[in-house]
Amino acid sequence: MRYVLKIAYDGTDFAGWQSQKNGKTVQEALETALFTALGQKLKVTASGRTDAGVHSAGQVCHFDGEGITVPPEKMPDCLNRFLPSSVRVLQGVGAEEEFDANRSAKRKTYRYRLYVSEREMPLLERYAVRIENAPTVDVLQAYAKLLEGEHDYKAFCASGSAVKTTVRTVYEVEIKESEEYGIRVIEMFVTGNGFLYNMVRTMAGELLDLANGKRTKESLFSAYETGERGLLGKTMPAKGLSLMRVEYDGLSV
Repeated sequence: MRYVLKIAYDGTDFAGWQSQKNGKTVQEALETALFTALGQKLKVTASGRTDAGVHSAGQVCHFDGEGITVPPEKMPDCLNRFLPSSVRVLQGVGAEEEFDANRSAKRKTYRYRLYVSEREMPLLERYAVRIENAPTVDVLQAYAKLLEGEHDYKAFCASGSAVKTTVRTVYEVEIKESEEYGIRVIEMFVTGNGFLYNMVRTMAGELLDLANGKRTKESLFSAYETGERGLLGKTMPAKGLSLMRVEYDGLSV
């Protein structure tokens, strides 16, 4: 049977999703829990990598196991007792063998979180990035529209990434505002068919620069055309980024 899991994790103390020689990873923690719980060495495939320090409310992964008697819906309770408190399996479902958590993904949504304050707020710092000022939501949303569409996002991609194409479709960039502890919180939700390495974090930096008048529509579209990274705003810190959900045809997780 092909098992599909929905995972949430606090990425603060992890070196990202993918297993590596140096640094603990979420994949390693999950595969260790699978071995401890089921007695099998199983390889887990995720919808995509998340970088060091990036969080998830809805990572999706799959694995195959022969002779496993635990039904998919019971897999969360089976695994969670062997996982660190910063990682939890939220849901388990069964899928057809052709399902692939990575290749079958149709849409992904990320959130980038900011808070506006002169000083650090400890209760926000872990999952949001502090900025000292920000334009209104209406201004941010107007500029966010420039980040939507099908474009070559090469300029938004960190160097060293090996992908066949840097063309992606961003379906929506939505800005939301709330208040926590009397502090203004701004969230940028980005939904697309796929994302490049550091793409959303660079989009967040570019959005702030556009809204603050440090960049222009012309410089943004020049970045689309030329792929020049220097035409865009800075890449924002990892801690503000969370993978919120991954969507598939015919499977709800």
